[in-house]
Amino acid sequence: MRQQIVILRRRAPQQLTLTCLDRLLFAMIYRFFPVVLAAIHIVRPETVIRWHRMGFKALWRWKSRPRCGRPKVSKEIRDLIREMSLANPLWGAPRIHGELMMLGINIAQSTVAKYITKQRLPPSQTWKTFLCNHADGVASCDFLIVPTIGFKLLYAFVILGHGRRKLLHIGVTANPTAEWAARQITEAFPWDSAPKTLIRDNDSIYGAAFKKQLATLSIRDGPTAFRTPWQNGFVERVIDSVKRECLDHMIIRDEAHLRRVLKAYARYYNCARTHLGLSKDAPFSRSIQTCGRIKAISHLGGLHHEYVRI
Repeated sequence: MRQQIVILRRRAPQQLTLTCLDRLLFAMIYRFFPVVLAAIHIVRPETVIRWHRMGFKALWRWKSRPRCGRPKVSKEIRDLIREMSLANPLWGAPRIHGELMMLGINIAQSTVAKYITKQRLPPSQTWKTFLCNHADGVASCDFLIVPTIGFKLLYAFVILGHGRRKLLHIGVTANPTAEWAARQITEAFPWDSAPKTLIRDNDSIYGAAFKKQLATLSIRDGPTAFRTPWQNGFVERVIDSVKRECLDHMIIRDEAHLRRVLKAYARYYNCARTHLGLSKDAPFSRSIQTCGRIKAISHLGGLHHEYVRI
């Protein structure tokens, strides 16, 4: 029989095609009768031993398969963890885990640490965050020139707070001086409401008296560079709004008339007008009204309206 197998092996191809059942059969025979290796000629003994080891590994892999355990974390929660870690670079896994607990999401802290975004650079705030954090302590000022019906020039001194884009003060005069501008600063910032920094341009009207008054109120003087109005962009934008939304539609008679008009516009600007920079809210925040009849409140003689529910 052995000689017949040798002769048949000579005529067979060099590499025989064996099925999984054939391999399993040889491995089982070797498991119970190891001496069978001396009688096998179509494969090498090392091959049979390798098949047996592979079967042993597959058996224990099947026996140690996970039958139960923690449920899988949903894709929504994984995306939320990554979003939190990207939006808050100073937060670690414990802080994000605490926020998730406040949202009613019960997962392990180790799971949170697994899915947070790993940052290569040290955490740092963006310039937008930095400027927003310091906006409450910054104000800016500039002059607005208004011609009257008799072609005389009046000067309006506009002071704007950067935090909520509030018009803090508007003074009107026909003869601006450094002393007059210094008095406007005192009227705009009574008691302890003075900002840390006041941004202005390099107009010659901001003389020694003006600078001395800033130092008295502990306000840091922040003049812009020459011929760079974009460095004082907030107040420049407000002056443009005053022109387009108010003064371009009126003829100013005199100083008292301009003062009344600008006072009415400042009241509308601070309390009713919505701003894109404030997520379409007013400087003095307006509450969202959902019940009641809609009524229009006119401002500036009907040039603008505010809509409320009553």
